[in-house]
Amino acid sequence: MKRFLGVLGLSLLLFGCNAQSAATEEEKEGVVVATTGQIADAIKEISGDHLTVSALMGPGVDPHLYKATQSDLTKLDKAEVIFYNGLHLEGQMLDIFEQMAKDKTVLAVGEKLDEQHLLASDNDAMLHDPHIWFNIELWKQVVAAISDTLAEEYPAYKADFETNEAAYLKKLEELQTYAKDRGSEIPEDQRILVTAHDAFNYFGASQGFDVRGLQGLSTDSEYGVKDVQEMVDFLVENNIKAIFVESSVSDKAMNAVIEGAKQKGHNIVIGGELFSDAMGAEGTTEGTYIGMYQHNIDTIVDALK
Repeated sequence: MKRFLGVLGLSLLLFGCNAQSAATEEEKEGVVVATTGQIADAIKEISGDHLTVSALMGPGVDPHLYKATQSDLTKLDKAEVIFYNGLHLEGQMLDIFEQMAKDKTVLAVGEKLDEQHLLASDNDAMLHDPHIWFNIELWKQVVAAISDTLAEEYPAYKADFETNEAAYLKKLEELQTYAKDRGSEIPEDQRILVTAHDAFNYFGASQGFDVRGLQGLSTDSEYGVKDVQEMVDFLVENNIKAIFVESSVSDKAMNAVIEGAKQKGHNIVIGGELFSDAMGAEGTTEGTYIGMYQHNIDTIVDALK
């Protein structure tokens, strides 16, 4: 009998835990979906435990080339609010966002920014560089836009959203200070960042680096022998010792650059892997916006100083 009562008590305890867990999930009023990890991370920081937040694009995913899967369409359909970067970053998904916007709130965070603060595309004067998350000051404005939208959609949590936003903005200010301090460890004439594609122009403009990319703003653009040769000449002429690969871009192009420089008697090393269009794995430090940015500045400075 005692054994039976013990088993019954354990069963009731487990039931209670499961019920509590289910209740916790039910208490999360809204379902919000973002395209990139950077945007999803900002939403999580602001929403706290109130909303269920997910990102379509995980580690190593290139948003320029990404096409929505059937699973993505299901997630987007179930979402109450959708956030995406805009500025043609998710170029393969624009038609989907237009359709979804007919029935629910869909926000392109990059298009909430003042155009005078955006960098122009080298190839099209009508387009802007979409890699806005690498300018922390601009990203703070994105965070504010996300917070305002969430407050409109879920007014019951407005006070919590504002509190969380203020705390997160303070963290971003601390990140700005950290990045500036680390960047100052490199002499200005040595602050030359060479990567696979032009994802770091906002980083360069805000942190005082001369940024060079083998490919254009989108990885959809192709590079040729001439591009590789011009990059090799630039590296040799400026006596640059380190270049960087990206987690979401093949390293094939950069290996070609290294080989070309070697043929000219100039040795170049891979200074490390940077997170450009995608963050690190969920659950890791680099799987957050702040952790990703700090990883990048540390990797760049440690390789170039």
